[in-house]
Amino acid sequence: MSYTVRPARSADILGIHRLLEPMVDRRILLGKDLAVLYGATQEFVVAERDGELIGCGALHVMWEDLGEIRTLLVREDWLHHGVGGAIVSALEDRAVQLGLTRLFCLTFEVEFFTRRGFAPIGEQVVDPDVYSQLLRSPDEGVAEFLDLAHVKPNTLGNTRMLKEL
Repeated sequence: MSYTVRPARSADILGIHRLLEPMVDRRILLGKDLAVLYGATQEFVVAERDGELIGCGALHVMWEDLGEIRTLLVREDWLHHGVGGAIVSALEDRAVQLGLTRLFCLTFEVEFFTRRGFAPIGEQVVDPDVYSQLLRSPDEGVAEFLDLAHVKPNTLGNTRMLKEL
């Protein structure tokens, strides 16, 4: 079963939105407005087979050396075919190209990310000066990374993980 992983295009956003819907319905991921998804097109890679999207993931730069893997999902009928791993690999390659040295994720899929070199993190993973700068960010992903109390409601039970590239 072959598939391709490539950078997303604006024409993929409706398909990404459709991939998200079942995960939102199951309260695994929060829904994202189309305007937000279109604005993040350049952050996404997609996996496709015969022109049909079967997975996606995004890389969001958080700081000079730090990025976050976001919105990683694979269509249910394509689970356990290496699609998620291929997407993560593509996002890691992008991170290296951007000069990032660490990747963060917030996930229920601890075993999946552990197999890819991620490890759970504790409280303080950036120095105090960077922490104070990150506190100014309106981005919810940054709040999740910093483990702030006001983070999104679906984070309960998720694990904060980090990988050194």
